[in-house]
Amino acid sequence: MTVTATSVGEPDQLEPRTAPGAPTWARRLVRLVPAAAAALSGLLLYVSFPPRTLWWLAVPAFAVFGWVLRGRGGKAALGLGYLFGLGFLLPLLVWTGVEVGPGPWLALVAIEALFVAAVGAGVAAVSRLPGWPVWAAAVWIAGEAARARAPFNGFPWGKIAFGQADGVFLPLAAVGGTPVLGFAVALCGFGLYEVVRQAVRWRRTGAVRRGAAAVGLLSLAVPVVGAVAARPLVSDTAEDGTATVAVIQGNVPRAGLDFNSQRRAVLDYHARETERLAAEVKAGKVARPDFVLWPENSSDIDPFANPDARTVIDTAAKSIGAPLSVGGVVERDGRLYNEQILWDPAKGPVNTYDKRQIQPFGEYLPLRSLIGAINENWTAMVRQDFSRGTEPGVFTMDGAEVGLVTCYEAAFDWTVRSEVTDGAQMISVPSNNATFDRSEMTYQQLAMSRVRAVEHSRTVTVPVTSGVSAVIMPDGRITQKTGMFVADSLVQKVPLRSSQTPATRLGILPEIALVLVAAGGLGWAVGAGLRGRRARDV
Repeated sequence: MTVTATSVGEPDQLEPRTAPGAPTWARRLVRLVPAAAAALSGLLLYVSFPPRTLWWLAVPAFAVFGWVLRGRGGKAALGLGYLFGLGFLLPLLVWTGVEVGPGPWLALVAIEALFVAAVGAGVAAVSRLPGWPVWAAAVWIAGEAARARAPFNGFPWGKIAFGQADGVFLPLAAVGGTPVLGFAVALCGFGLYEVVRQAVRWRRTGAVRRGAAAVGLLSLAVPVVGAVAARPLVSDTAEDGTATVAVIQGNVPRAGLDFNSQRRAVLDYHARETERLAAEVKAGKVARPDFVLWPENSSDIDPFANPDARTVIDTAAKSIGAPLSVGGVVERDGRLYNEQILWDPAKGPVNTYDKRQIQPFGEYLPLRSLIGAINENWTAMVRQDFSRGTEPGVFTMDGAEVGLVTCYEAAFDWTVRSEVTDGAQMISVPSNNATFDRSEMTYQQLAMSRVRAVEHSRTVTVPVTSGVSAVIMPDGRITQKTGMFVADSLVQKVPLRSSQTPATRLGILPEIALVLVAAGGLGWAVGAGLRGRRARDV
């Protein structure tokens, strides 16, 4: 066996080729192989996401993505990256069109896949550099960082980290949050491709590039070793005592956009389930909760403007004898807010949290006049834009500090972290998934909450109007969950914690570092290309 140093610009031994004199149709078919592989590897990445537990499929998905892109020109890489994005995002986000039709779903995917196309061009550019798996994985994270911020304040759904709630890499969330966790997965995938590439090269030529082989093996091994080393950061030990929490899922009269069209029905359902739980507590069948958590939109009418709603909530809070967090749509000074209300059984409402990261096209409508000109029905769905909150939401509930992260906000790193740095000893993610029927959306969101639990080492509860509601330990384990479209309640003693993980302390810094790595790799690749062009001109 011959061992040589790494070479930049070597031909890829895995590139499909046709024999000399092959028919034209065969040559054309071979040219389609990279395009088909790009789309299918994107589909493979989708299959790695919940509700399936096939997290490990993300690694071969990135390996094939690396093979497809290595050494490609810019235009080809853009197209192949776009196909990978479509293969991944079309099935992942199909739930966005459950009630509104395929138009918004396809438009969202078409826009989001542009970011993946740009990543494809970036990966191709750095793929000839020494240590290319590191640069390529950093480019992927830079793409995720961009998607999380633009357009319309970003859409981070589909971050690679959110598919890893059941995986061996999960402890890395506590090290550097979703960017470090996602980087590790992508690095493993690109490293796997490099190992295979060098193995094929050795089999065909008897030679192996020593540096490239070492980079491939390290790219495979370091993320796994790092995840094992990070295990001590993952703990469900109570640092500040425990709290007995009740999570209420009241259910809704019907699924879909008109889930709350029957006045006060959703509120009555949640009050009824709370009173049923209170009866079980009184009978000694269930432990008395220290506080109770209701979902987003659990009060379908404004309790500040409707005395009957206030009476229903008051009665429920008094029946259970504990503070209650209620989700409602509240109008104040002519503005709408998606609000969580802390309801004391004796004093009534004593604190509020207004959702800060509101959902475009769901809670507010960007480009309203343009969209109205295209389809008036879309503007009718969002008649009035919601306003954003400005402050973190941490409720003191029977001595426990509970951070509120409302539904869509769980996808954003900064919204969850702000609650923990503001003193939250546990996190609640009140959500309303009734508009998405029985789609995979609720399972994708539940996986996000599991990753957040490990990222910040906090218990996370997920009260949902129609399911799946759950209690998640700080190590990411689901200890209780409900079914979908059933009335149910979960009662459990959970640990309260105040220590901060490295991810919590570092905040955005790991993401910035990886974006800078990506920029450095791209700068190097561009510089190398310019130097090569000048040399050819001479």
